[in-house]
Amino acid sequence: MPFGLFKKKEQKPQVFVLGLDGTPLTLLQTLMERGVMPHFAQLVKEGDLQPSVSVVPFVSSVAWASFMTGCNPAKHGVFGFVDRNPRTLEIFLPNANSVKAKMLWEILSAHDKRSIVINVPTNYPPRNIKGWIVAGFDAPKLEKATHPAELATKLRDMGYRLDIDAWKARESKDHLLEDLDITLHKQAQFALECLDREPWDFFILHIMGTDRLHHFLFEEFETNHPAYAPAFMEYYRKVDGVIGEIVKRLDDNVTLFILSDHGFCTLKKEVSVNYYLQQQGFLQMKDGGKSLADMLPTSKAYSLIPGRIYVNLRGRERDGSVSPGSEYEEVRQAVAESLRQLKDPDTGEPIVARVVRREEVYSGACFPQAPDLIALPHDGYDLKGNFNAASLTEKGVMTGTHTFDNAMLYVRGRQLRNDGLSVMDVAPAVLDLFDIAADGMDGRSCLK
Repeated sequence: MPFGLFKKKEQKPQVFVLGLDGTPLTLLQTLMERGVMPHFAQLVKEGDLQPSVSVVPFVSSVAWASFMTGCNPAKHGVFGFVDRNPRTLEIFLPNANSVKAKMLWEILSAHDKRSIVINVPTNYPPRNIKGWIVAGFDAPKLEKATHPAELATKLRDMGYRLDIDAWKARESKDHLLEDLDITLHKQAQFALECLDREPWDFFILHIMGTDRLHHFLFEEFETNHPAYAPAFMEYYRKVDGVIGEIVKRLDDNVTLFILSDHGFCTLKKEVSVNYYLQQQGFLQMKDGGKSLADMLPTSKAYSLIPGRIYVNLRGRERDGSVSPGSEYEEVRQAVAESLRQLKDPDTGEPIVARVVRREEVYSGACFPQAPDLIALPHDGYDLKGNFNAASLTEKGVMTGTHTFDNAMLYVRGRQLRNDGLSVMDVAPAVLDLFDIAADGMDGRSCLK
C-alpha cells in the first residue's frame, strides 16, 4: 500500500483552563525563583507566560464574567460584586442571572462540546449545558450549586466546599490556613476524579483560595512574617502540587491555559468613598443611616464598591435630584475633580490615580446600568462603598488588595500575543481552537 494513502486520524481538540484567582505574575516569578513551584516552573519552559490585565472594576465577579463571555461589562451586565436596583435602592449580589451574554460553555454546548466547569464565580444558578457545572463562591449552598442537580449529593458526601468561611478567617489567620487547605484539597480531589473518569472537550478549574490567601496574608508574605510568610508559600506549594497532578492527566495534545483575573498588592488603606462624598457635600444621609436606601433625595451622587460612582439622576434613581443633560455632566465633572484631589490623611499620598467616565470603558446593551464614573485607585488603596463609616480611611484584618495590572496568562506549547493581553482574550482563543466563531466578543485571541 503506498505510503501516505491514508491520513492519520486527527485528534479531537481539548482545552484545559486553570484559574488562579488574583495571582500576580511577579508573585509567581518570585515563588518559582525560590523553588516553591517546580511544576509550574517546568511548564514555563514548555510554553509562554505573559503579563495580562483585568477589567474595570477589577473584582473577581466582574473579571470572570468578562473571561467567560469575552465581553466588557456593558455587554455581559455584571459591574461589581454588589449592585443596586435604582428604582428601590435595594442592594443585591449579581449572579449568573445577571449575565446577559453567552458563557463560553454555553457556546461550546451549542456546538456539541462537553464542558466541566468547577468553581468559576458568577455561575450560580448553573446553566443547562452539555456537561457539568459546580458554581463558585456566589452560590448560597451546595444543594443549589450544581448542574446536573444530583451532582450535589456526590459533592456533599465527599465533603466538598464551595469556598472558605471568610468571616471565621477574619477572626483567625490560622483557621484561614486550615480552611484553605481543606477547600483546595476537596476541589482538587473532585477535579482529578473528573479528569480520570469523565469525558470532556473543555475543562476549567478555578481556585478562589489564592485570592482569599492574598487578602489576609499578602503583607505578611511581603514583609517576611516569621509564621505566615512560610505558610503563604506552603499554600502555593500545594497549588503547585495540584498543577502537577493535573498535568499528569493531560495528553500532550491538550491546550493548557493558566490565568489570573487581576493582580494583588499589599493594602495600605481601605477608603470610604461615601464618607468622602458626604464631606464634600455630594451625599446626604438620614440620621443613623446605614444603607443606600437611607440616602436623602437632596444627594447628588453615591458610590458602590469598588469606586463606582452613580449620579442621583432624575428619572433613573428612586429619588433622583439631578436633571439629565447639563446638570448631570456638571455633577459628574465636579465629583471627578473632587476625587482626583483625594489624599491619604496620614501620608498626603494621592489615593485616586484616574477617574474615568463610563463611556470611556463600556459599550453594549447593558450600558444604561453602568456606573457614571469609576475611580481607579493607586495600588494599595481599596475603595469601599459602606454608608456608615466613621472615618475616611482604616486598615482592618485585610492586608492585601486587588490591582488592575500584573495579572498573568500562560499557555503550554504555544505562543501568546505580546502586544497587551486581557482577561477577555482567552475565550476567543478557546473558540478558535474548536473552530467556532467568537461572534460579538470584545476580546481577541490571546494566541499568536
